[in-house]
Amino acid sequence: MINGVRNFLSGVGMLGRGFGLVTRTPRLLLLGALPALLTSVLLLGAIAALVYYSGDLAALVTPFADDWAAPLRALVRVAAGVAVVALALTVSMLSFTGIALAIGGPFYEAIAERVEDDLGGVPESEEASWWRSFSVGLGETALLVLIAVLVAIPLFLIGLIPVVGSVLALVLGVLVNGWLLGLEMTAVPFGRRGRTLGERHRCLRRNRMRAWGFALPTYLLLLVPFAALLVMPAALAGGTLVAHRALTEDEGATTTGG
Repeated sequence: MINGVRNFLSGVGMLGRGFGLVTRTPRLLLLGALPALLTSVLLLGAIAALVYYSGDLAALVTPFADDWAAPLRALVRVAAGVAVVALALTVSMLSFTGIALAIGGPFYEAIAERVEDDLGGVPESEEASWWRSFSVGLGETALLVLIAVLVAIPLFLIGLIPVVGSVLALVLGVLVNGWLLGLEMTAVPFGRRGRTLGERHRCLRRNRMRAWGFALPTYLLLLVPFAALLVMPAALAGGTLVAHRALTEDEGATTTGG
């Protein structure tokens, strides 16, 4: 229990170190902020339109409530509206990181490289070409978005339950999508070594509390409009620290086991 709390706080601390690095290095902050700015404008416009029409969408997905008493119908449709917006936020969150990483691939690569150089760099025997890590990363990002959509379907149905459903769906959404976001934000350092999504998941899962400590606050901060301008470059730096530690421990365990 104590070790779990310590590792969770270690993950939070790595995100904090990421913030420290990019705020002390304006060039890295600018590199990470430009793709995040463009992606934020695109997705916030889409979310604003969805919120504006959420009432109509709620009525569209709950035709069964048309003949219900007005108070009950309103309650169900408010829950449906919240669920629709939560579904959109779920998909847009992972879409956001995926789009930003695709737009700013070379920029984020530079941030990860800067952080890892301070930690000793990537072993030459493991380093993959930029094109291989980028192309594989795009496919894996698409897969993570698909997983998020599939997970969002039962969360949407849970959100239709009056009162408790919305809260439960939001909590589960934060937990599930926080983990998926952690996988996204550690993609660059793993990709630089040619590691696959499955290997990344298994490596982070071996110390999931540190991964949670990094991923959950990152996810919550990215929900704040335009906070991504600072959070994205900081999270890339922090995610590189998390990945480097996980890979180092994984290699140590393999050596010891061998």
